[in-house]
Amino acid sequence: RKRHKGRWRVLVTRRNVRPLALLFLLFAYPAHASETAIADLFDSVNKSVVLIRTFEHTAISRNGIAFVPVADQGSGVLVSKSGDVLTAAHLVQVADVVRVRFAGGAEIGAKVITSDPAADLALLRLDRVPEDALVAKMGNSDAVRVGQRALVIGAPYGLSHTLTTGHISARHAPGSPGMPHNLAEFFQSDIAINRGNSGGPMFNMNGEVIGVVSYILSQSGGFEGVGFAVTSNSIEELLLANRPPWSGISVYNLDPSLAGIFNLPQEAGLLVQRVAQGSPGERLGLSPSYLPAKIGKYQLMVGGDIILKVNGTPVGSVEAYRKIRQHIAGLKNGQTVTVEILRQGQITTLSTVIQK
Repeated sequence: RKRHKGRWRVLVTRRNVRPLALLFLLFAYPAHASETAIADLFDSVNKSVVLIRTFEHTAISRNGIAFVPVADQGSGVLVSKSGDVLTAAHLVQVADVVRVRFAGGAEIGAKVITSDPAADLALLRLDRVPEDALVAKMGNSDAVRVGQRALVIGAPYGLSHTLTTGHISARHAPGSPGMPHNLAEFFQSDIAINRGNSGGPMFNMNGEVIGVVSYILSQSGGFEGVGFAVTSNSIEELLLANRPPWSGISVYNLDPSLAGIFNLPQEAGLLVQRVAQGSPGERLGLSPSYLPAKIGKYQLMVGGDIILKVNGTPVGSVEAYRKIRQHIAGLKNGQTVTVEILRQGQITTLSTVIQK
């Protein structure tokens, strides 16, 4: 550096060319390398990600004649060569029809084989597996640290195979205050997530699935920087290792503050909201709710059956759910599930056999 006519100039000599070149590479190369790494990672895992479309019919009259067709869409990821697709329970729990579309354009039918709404996890089984489909590798979420980079591939607003990136913002243990799903561990992240991303995979920078997108916190309804994904180790523990059966029903928890309003003979119950066609819930003969109502701060559908007990265990608490879940998961084909319900003020019992 030398002063010349009142200005400072940098003199390039043999002695400082190399340090200057190294300085340039220090600032210029890492950003380019990072972008290339993400692009390569996307190319390597994208074929494992799918768009999921669901179709259902919601009853709007007690006699069951009038139905309103409802369609929804989300995302998922292929996790086995036999055609198992991991997704979110809230997307497929009461679906009458499920269709799965791959990056190559193949659209294939699927059915729900296991689901756990308390962890917002579900597993689909494809009618067939496309030849060019890629099976994603599951990662170890316990090894993930807050601050590490991650990416999500999904279908926000139906724009399939969309990539968004960010960081792991926090880790929330099962049952943490403020979390809507009690059984699972969640990653919090600043990765952009919107409607249609539900059920999509969250990958680490090694291309391993470390989570499945569940929900966001938002005042506007769109993404505001706070999204959540069920961790891969929770997925392994709750869904893959010990698969709970799919019920095909959605319910509204009638806690003690509502139990008296509905004249329940116990402290809590589960008001049936919707029932999927061909599901175990339909085989039981459960009636869905059909009339929208607002009770104080609560917005729900009413008029359906209220579940009181499952195989003799009263429903309502997290502990009861765990007990019922474990019991039913352990039943074999042909064994009976008995459900005690309150229907139009009368207690009655329904039953069906397990079909796994």
